[in-house]
Amino acid sequence: MKKLSYFLLAALVSAGLSADAQMQRGNVLIGGNLANINLGLDEPNVFSAQITPKAAWFVQDNIALGGYVEFGIQTAKNSTTTTNYGVGALGRYYTGADVEVLRHGRIFGEANIGFGGQNVSDGGGNTNGINFGLGPGFAYFVTPNIGLEALLKYNGLAGFGSTNYQNSLNLSFGLQIYLPGRGTASKVRGDIR
Repeated sequence: MKKLSYFLLAALVSAGLSADAQMQRGNVLIGGNLANINLGLDEPNVFSAQITPKAAWFVQDNIALGGYVEFGIQTAKNSTTTTNYGVGALGRYYTGADVEVLRHGRIFGEANIGFGGQNVSDGGGNTNGINFGLGPGFAYFVTPNIGLEALLKYNGLAGFGSTNYQNSLNLSFGLQIYLPGRGTASKVRGDIR
């Protein structure tokens, strides 16, 4: 019975949050982005993918701070393999409801800085050092707690190796889940009683 009551409470919390409530202080963002998904059907049969899991906490309304992990690979038949990796801190700022583009959408900016690298097999250009990124994004909320995202981001990598600096412009798509913090859950519990 206790498990059922927790489940019902979680369902009420999820249903009770509006498009503005996801970005309240104390709430949590968990999800990730996928980028550069490519499966070449013609020669040389290129495959590439990049995944970036993220977690952030809203320290103020519309401002989230957290971390990310990144892993990417690009390979082709009878060719070199490129591996990307990174770990670091990220920050997001969401515009207020007054800048709403679509009824359930929000524009945001994301910046990150951390340690990362890009290594190419068989003597290709390698860089390991500080990676950073900056760019705008758009989150569309399909439910009050689930957002589909598009993020256009400039990424830079400066450090050591056979190549000192590498940069790219990256378009990625992601899914983020916005979980209520303790304060929001307490408010909902108080409203239920």
